[in-house]
Amino acid sequence: MVGTFVLTFLGCGTAVALGCGSDTASIVGTAIAFGLAVVAMAYTIGGISGCHINPAITLGCFLSGRIDAKDCGMYMVFQVIGAILAAAVLAGIVATDPSLVITTATGANACSYGVTNGLIVEIVLTALFVLVVLGSTAKDNEATGNFAGLAIGLSLILIHLVGIHFTGTSVNPARSIGPALFQGGQALSELWVFIVGPFIGGALAAVIWKVIGK
Repeated sequence: MVGTFVLTFLGCGTAVALGCGSDTASIVGTAIAFGLAVVAMAYTIGGISGCHINPAITLGCFLSGRIDAKDCGMYMVFQVIGAILAAAVLAGIVATDPSLVITTATGANACSYGVTNGLIVEIVLTALFVLVVLGSTAKDNEATGNFAGLAIGLSLILIHLVGIHFTGTSVNPARSIGPALFQGGQALSELWVFIVGPFIGGALAAVIWKVIGK
């Protein structure tokens, strides 16, 4: 819950503050913010929970046999709670600046080129992201395991650089649910894309890892 709160608040907060999508600098800044948030949390709570902070990652770990069904369900519940709390705090802050309310709201996701395009983008990007997570945190990957948090964070930056133009980049159902509940409109009507897409991508990553992993 704490980790997902930090990811959602700092990532979406940066998107709001920079007016993400208005220019290249705002896109790059937002991508970096999400990546750095993951790196920070990986080294803060990684030893406590593994720092999933993303239901798609949790699903990938479950399908890979790394966690049981009970933990999988509880992780997802508290990830969503953390994201909702973060979005609530962010919405409260944004409400103090009318220009932010009008132009950027709470950093929610939306499909810029239709739901089919958005679904494909979220499936592919989530599969790539979760694959990095599964590989870099594998028990037999001792050579690079200590740098897993860095690898995951940097990969999330790349994922955002590709996806922001198309969907705002979710690859994380919890991160999408929280802001959508407060922003409403298109973000809420298309929320299913940012739940279904990442879950399919996470499952696909687990299948790929079973094939290529040792």
